[in-house]
Amino acid sequence: MDDKLDARRVRYFMQVLDSGSVRGAAEVLDMDPSAVSRAIGTLEEECGARLLERRGRGVVPTDAGQLLAGYVRRQHSQKQHLFAQMDSIQKIERGHIDIVAGEGYVDWLMRHSLRDFMQAHPKITVDLDVGSTDEIVRRIVDERAHIGLLFQPPKDERLRSHHSHPQPILAMVLASHPLTKLGRPLRLTDLQPYAGATLHRDFGVRQHIEAAEVSEGVRLNTLLTTTSFTALGRFAAAGLGYALGTRVALTPRTDNATLVELPMKNPLLSQGCSHIVSRHGRMLSPAAAELLRRIVQDMTAYMAQ
Repeated sequence: MDDKLDARRVRYFMQVLDSGSVRGAAEVLDMDPSAVSRAIGTLEEECGARLLERRGRGVVPTDAGQLLAGYVRRQHSQKQHLFAQMDSIQKIERGHIDIVAGEGYVDWLMRHSLRDFMQAHPKITVDLDVGSTDEIVRRIVDERAHIGLLFQPPKDERLRSHHSHPQPILAMVLASHPLTKLGRPLRLTDLQPYAGATLHRDFGVRQHIEAAEVSEGVRLNTLLTTTSFTALGRFAAAGLGYALGTRVALTPRTDNATLVELPMKNPLLSQGCSHIVSRHGRMLSPAAAELLRRIVQDMTAYMAQ
């Protein structure tokens, strides 16, 4: 493959994917769009397949284009790994780590593993992005991120789970809320009279909640729908009602002693798991491998509390 591919044209192709259009890539590359387009055309001739197709005002990769992009990213990853090993065989001094996580994990990371790692390795740069379940899976599978933290990922042989633990969905309320007086795991019917907050449908947590609603024949009175776990915590803290989420997502935001977490009875709300993942078969740099080890270790200790 390497004998057929011109490195310059491949670079143009990858820039088109990153930019979403030939014109956007040309601006980044400081080139004429027609020159970029001709280079892509030549690359397609070399590969014997169409690599891009128009979608709206931009372009997206064809199946062949996705294969080529994956190959290029794997080559780049292996080269980075080789250089990282040469630079720091026994110690971690320099490097870069890409992490993508559900928003509910960010506060925990900054209070635990990532904070401690960055204090111990001040020359390692880190990019921490927030994404939905689908986006996290794509980033890991495409090797655009080293480590992912997410709730209930889909079964995918390209993902390697290094740690998983049950993450039951809980109701968080003020200690003065009437729900705290029931003294037992809550049914969804217990929540019905009160206003609630939950996540959008592209979150695994919300999908479990909706499945539980169907199983009990209940429609919750959801006053706030959000993509932000912080907003869920603030909703409950303001006394506006209950918030539904997981322990890792909500606990770091419950420093106020008047907030309590209440267990739910529906078994569907106890079936989800949090996972720490990487791309199956990918060789992580020493820095990324060390941070991954630390996250797994810290999460195991945290969930045992």
